[in-house]
Amino acid sequence: MDAFDIDELMARTDFVERSPLTRDALAFAADRHAGQTRDDDAVPFVTHPVEVACLLNEAGYSDDVVAAGVLHEVLEDTDVKRPELASRFGERVAELVTAVSDDPSIEDEAERKAALRRQVAASGREAGAIFAAEKVSKARELRERINRGEAGEGDHLKLDHYRASLAMLDGLMPGLDLVEQLRSELDDFGSGASEQRRPELAG
Repeated sequence: MDAFDIDELMARTDFVERSPLTRDALAFAADRHAGQTRDDDAVPFVTHPVEVACLLNEAGYSDDVVAAGVLHEVLEDTDVKRPELASRFGERVAELVTAVSDDPSIEDEAERKAALRRQVAASGREAGAIFAAEKVSKARELRERINRGEAGEGDHLKLDHYRASLAMLDGLMPGLDLVEQLRSELDDFGSGASEQRRPELAG
């Protein structure tokens, strides 16, 4: 999506009604993310995990993976803990969500993101697919913000992380459609450190 369209996104979620696990995960995520909005606009934050779930469903992943996509931010951005996830949605979903969640004990952002990439790489292809779908969604959000002339001071660091994530995913699951989608999104930003730090990205 070149510009966010909530109606277009929700039209892609008919699969939720066919999966009780994903339906329950979406209700849980909507409740726990209630009141949160995306970083760059007033759109409810839950639309981000919904888009991740749509990407995973469209790529043919199992209900466990799609449900984990819906829930992938709850450990980082809410007070939910892993035991609650495992109790409600099963150990595999909890394992996948944990695999794509930051370690909050690492204070430096660049180090924390590097540790996350290593963690995902060690967690296998399903965790990698969730991570790839999440980065596709985030790259789209960043591009939309830049196109509106609203680039932030830290956006070049996000691009650094997204590009490093692509390199990691290329090694973990080369040629996967979600990885190629991420490559396409990042190609729209240009390449190279000077491009990442050009004035309109530096704020």
